[in-house]
Amino acid sequence: MENLFRFADNNNEDFFSRRCIWVNGPIIVGAGPSGLQKRTYDRLKLHLPKQFCQLPKVPFPEDFPEYPTKKQFIQYLESYSQRFEISPKFNECVQSARYDETSGLWRVKTVSARTEVEYICRWLVVATGENAESVMPDIDGLAEFGGEVIHASDYKSGEKYRGKKVLVVGCGNSGMELSLDLSNHNASPSMVVRSSVHVLPREIFGKSTFQLAALLMSWLPLWLVDTILLILTWLVIGNIENYGLKRPSVGPLTLKNKQGKTPVLDIGALEKIKSGDIQVVPGIKRFGYGQVELVNGETLEVDSVVMATGYRSNVPYWLQEADLFAKNGFPKAPFPNAWKGKSGLYAVGFTKRGLSGASADAVKIADDISQVWKSETKQQNKRTTACHRRCISQF
Repeated sequence: MENLFRFADNNNEDFFSRRCIWVNGPIIVGAGPSGLQKRTYDRLKLHLPKQFCQLPKVPFPEDFPEYPTKKQFIQYLESYSQRFEISPKFNECVQSARYDETSGLWRVKTVSARTEVEYICRWLVVATGENAESVMPDIDGLAEFGGEVIHASDYKSGEKYRGKKVLVVGCGNSGMELSLDLSNHNASPSMVVRSSVHVLPREIFGKSTFQLAALLMSWLPLWLVDTILLILTWLVIGNIENYGLKRPSVGPLTLKNKQGKTPVLDIGALEKIKSGDIQVVPGIKRFGYGQVELVNGETLEVDSVVMATGYRSNVPYWLQEADLFAKNGFPKAPFPNAWKGKSGLYAVGFTKRGLSGASADAVKIADDISQVWKSETKQQNKRTTACHRRCISQF
């Protein structure tokens, strides 16, 4: 389809002179993997094998490793964009999107540093994803801390923290990997673990844990797959509760399906925890100047704080719609029925199933819009042919 726009982060001088634009196709809001990410640290690699992270129609290059690096993943996205002639509109922030009942069209208003623009279209695809906005918790005394406080989205490398005491708040995949990176750069990380967490090895006996789980789920019930995974995990990494990490009472895959909470795939942090290079500490009571008081009464001196406290959807801030999306910014319907709303509204990347879930959404959305497009084009051609025949018959 022609004139397919995305909004993200670069300059396009030709764009600024226009105020109101008709889009002869869908508007896609979001230019991350769900839409086509700058929130990445230097050592980042995909945690899942590449075949589970590829976008529709184009696999990763064969010479890429099983777990592509940040640079390789960006290269893949850019190549994908070029192949399908996708031209994102960068440095535009969507202020609002609403459906105009009178015209039967979507009206999407954006703002940039130099102008405001309103796009008008028939189809709107919400692809801002689950992680559009950083979550920064309001912790007592944080304003008095005095040292650097950043979100994990702004973390690049542990090099600048060499020799420093760093408190990492959060023990998900980001918290674990940032703690590992800090330790590798000779910093002294302490990782806050407030609740239970599933830690699984990224590979079990040389095979991807994710791939093994997917294979088992095609034959066995979920509860049994969870049991098998936990037994194999215990054989590979031992009992993590010996190191201050408590497992949830619900299995890792069941927890993912019910609450969307992703298990941690360990790539080396656990060995650092076992050796004491990464300290596991309980929840925070309050901050003071250059220190933090924990819920167990212990006080730690800290130079910097990294908040690995996750992200949230920003959809409620700009989309004026109440049928497809709930107030929390996620579709109301469960997977796999959350991709389509009313009046040409679609959602991609909200399945809590990573890139594979986004890919599944994208294929269904593209097929749905394509069917409407082909049907209307066919009808239009019939009308044109009929009109042509009437004109000929008059001679």
